[in-house]
Amino acid sequence: MIFPDPGTLALVATVAFVASILGGVTGYGTGLLLPPVLVPIIGAEAVVPVIAVASLLTNTSRVWAFWSALDIHLFRRITVVAFPTTILGAYGYSLLSGHWAMLLIGTVLLILVPLRHIARRKSLYLQDRGILGASIAYGAVVGGTAGSGVALLSILMAAGLSGMAVIATDAAISIVLGTIKSTTFVAAGALDTRLFIWAILIGLAAMPGAFLAKRFAHMLKGSAHILILDASVVAGAIFLITSAIRG
Repeated sequence: MIFPDPGTLALVATVAFVASILGGVTGYGTGLLLPPVLVPIIGAEAVVPVIAVASLLTNTSRVWAFWSALDIHLFRRITVVAFPTTILGAYGYSLLSGHWAMLLIGTVLLILVPLRHIARRKSLYLQDRGILGASIAYGAVVGGTAGSGVALLSILMAAGLSGMAVIATDAAISIVLGTIKSTTFVAAGALDTRLFIWAILIGLAAMPGAFLAKRFAHMLKGSAHILILDASVVAGAIFLITSAIRG
């Protein structure tokens, strides 16, 4: 069946909308909240391609909502470097074991949160070489996983961004890498008509959430925003580790 039944569609649309609000405040959400809902419906192997296409719409609305906070310079540096490794990551998706990647990402993210605070107190941030290496690694990870947006969030914060600048720059980078990722999946035959329709429906349901999230983001002070971002990274890391252990 190409079109989902109304009950299933309503469930997925609701989760996508809530995830979009979370993403608009914290920088990510869809890639972590949707997989548990989508796996029983479309199968685990289809989750990454579907979320990749859906995220193009959600991130476009996020950039639109937070455009004035976008860091163009950092956006260019990361996308250029991560471009080729994103292709490699997406192409190798069907050949690699996803749970080991999730376990590694989750562990690293848990370590990054306290390290980032230590670095901030000592006025230490990612310099040019650090951003270069992190971007290369992130491209490979995002190409073959869902929910790895928390890694980009950590890179941007370690590079010195905070608040809405993190949200806007994260979304802009994700659009470029998501387009590369989606094109690779289409070329590899991992996205048929049914899955493409699912992706579009999810993206459309999630788009309004970015503008609602902007209201919440404006209400938060800088320290509160950083606290929410850190809490989200920890929550995302725990989710990834738990999913990896469960296989």
